[in-house]
Amino acid sequence: MTDFDKSELRKAARARRKALSRADFALAITPYAEDLNLKPGTVVGGYHAHGDEADPALLLARLVEMACVVAFPRVVKDQPLEFHLVPDGDVLEPGSFGIPEPLAHWPRAKPGVLLVPLLAYDAHGHRLGQGGGFYDRTLAALTVPAIGIAYAGQETDSIPHEAHDRTLDMVLTEQGIRRFPKSLS
Repeated sequence: MTDFDKSELRKAARARRKALSRADFALAITPYAEDLNLKPGTVVGGYHAHGDEADPALLLARLVEMACVVAFPRVVKDQPLEFHLVPDGDVLEPGSFGIPEPLAHWPRAKPGVLLVPLLAYDAHGHRLGQGGGFYDRTLAALTVPAIGIAYAGQETDSIPHEAHDRTLDMVLTEQGIRRFPKSLS
């Protein structure tokens, strides 16, 4: 598939995602926190929703109640995302692309599980990101479970992928958790 084809797929996926209801999404996914089977102390690589991305804020709050630790990503040009803990009382600052991110001097943390925003996903766990490669580089660098956070309506028939693309381990939508079998594709 050409870059032009992926660009067209991204455009269509953005339009489809924008049309989905966000009203009850955060409340709907929160009860599934227990079903993720995360141990207390697990560092969760979270994210702040940008634009009309599926928002994991209430899920992250529930995971903190379950004694997980949340780290947020910081963009470093052409590198995997860096994850940092947020000191008590501090707030994230607008960073790259206007997305809130931690300050560089805050404590770094290695996630034990990664929550991944996306534009679309398919039945095999392939994902379509925004096109910047930030999560692609991060998924390639980390060997931890990757959980896509998405509206169920973001599922599509097929996502173009290459041999080096890492699939999601599961996706969490307002309809529940969908686990993907690991394969070579």
